[in-house]
Amino acid sequence: MLERAKLATSGDGYQHIEYARWADDLVILIDEHSKWDWLEKAVYRRLQEELAKLKVAINTDKTRIIDLRKGETFSFLGFDYRRGKIKQGKWGVQKTPRMKARTNLLRKLKEVCRSHQSQPIDRVIYLINSILRGWANYFRVGNSARCFGYVKDWVEKKIRRNLMRSRKLQGFGWEKWNRKWLYQSLGLFEDYRIRYYTPKVSSSR
Repeated sequence: MLERAKLATSGDGYQHIEYARWADDLVILIDEHSKWDWLEKAVYRRLQEELAKLKVAINTDKTRIIDLRKGETFSFLGFDYRRGKIKQGKWGVQKTPRMKARTNLLRKLKEVCRSHQSQPIDRVIYLINSILRGWANYFRVGNSARCFGYVKDWVEKKIRRNLMRSRKLQGFGWEKWNRKWLYQSLGLFEDYRIRYYTPKVSSSR
């Protein structure tokens, strides 16, 4: 139904409706121009009709209609989406990791550090690296740099505290170990680079 709606409204060569679905989560996006306001109501009504045929009800508690132009946000698959300035000062959609996603990550890392406090530091780093690698690979798109910077600093301080506590010392050991030693000698995960999607261009002869 949504594919047909996309085709029916693209007669002028532009896309005025788009959607993204994962399992039973769905986001529908409508062109912000006022001439397409009717499309929002029409698509929502048709969606309800189609789901009724499948005997599936929309979860009204989780369903929202929001306007990005008014500073409203929505969440989808661990990201928060909002309107903001992107490259070259143009308006676009920014996506950042949800605060809940970051909190859950730090909770997992804290538990690993706590439960393995008596273990060798290389064992602790091996365990947290696997968690960090998976988390960073998922969120290393969009506008995650600030969140990544926070996570990196938090992890570094946590490792420093573990090192100091294992020696029955206080503080973070800023003068004992420099950052290079933590990442190169201990092998602490440090790949927090943001990667941008580059479409593949195929050539034909």
